[in-house]
Amino acid sequence: MTSTTTKKIHLKPTDRLFVLTGAGVSAESGIPTFRGAGGLWRGYRFEEVASPQAWARDPRVVWDFYSMRRSVAAKAKPNPAHVALARIEQQLGDRFMLVTQNVDNLHEQAGSTRLIHMHGELFKSRCDRCSRPTFADDKLYEQPCEIPHCDCGGRIRPHICWFGEMPYEMDRISRELARATVFVCVGSSGVVYPAAGFVQEVRGSARTYYVGPEAPENVGVFDEVVEGASGVVLPEAFELS
Repeated sequence: MTSTTTKKIHLKPTDRLFVLTGAGVSAESGIPTFRGAGGLWRGYRFEEVASPQAWARDPRVVWDFYSMRRSVAAKAKPNPAHVALARIEQQLGDRFMLVTQNVDNLHEQAGSTRLIHMHGELFKSRCDRCSRPTFADDKLYEQPCEIPHCDCGGRIRPHICWFGEMPYEMDRISRELARATVFVCVGSSGVVYPAAGFVQEVRGSARTYYVGPEAPENVGVFDEVVEGASGVVLPEAFELS
């Protein structure tokens, strides 16, 4: 079922809400998705600068790309969708979980705290060799800047889940999906797995909704689809009883 008006997502006192956000939410704040038509950077496809193979082949190009992304994301501000999700978290407390495929920090800027960045965080880095903990890092390592190195001699890389790597905190995500009674996916293409499969995991145990300006690839598995910009739909979407 598709709605062109704001569909109310009713939440009972016993409901547990799981929200998945994708690139469409950040795009409404001006952060490009680098996917689909026109999704090239210096002639490279996204996959060509976001993989372990790219890092092994030319870490200089990889850091140029992520320095550019940091520069763009640093100028972005949360939009009404980010604010609406932070507000519903405040109302639901530990009955709320937000998982994002986005690597920017706009959810945090809006006030979200019950949050998992399954694909990593743009403003963090880590060593590619040792087990040094990830650390906050907003520096730009564009040429002619040297690639930073760890004390162990390893290279410092962006704390990003690249193509071919396992997304972060999947065990915790699976536990939260198992407890969810309402699942809302916002601005995700339905193409990138495992996130695209979350809605299948909760079918039969949770009511499922998709919110976005266009239907995702996996549209057929949602109970309800609300077409519209997330910043327009979400502020009016949730209704608590």
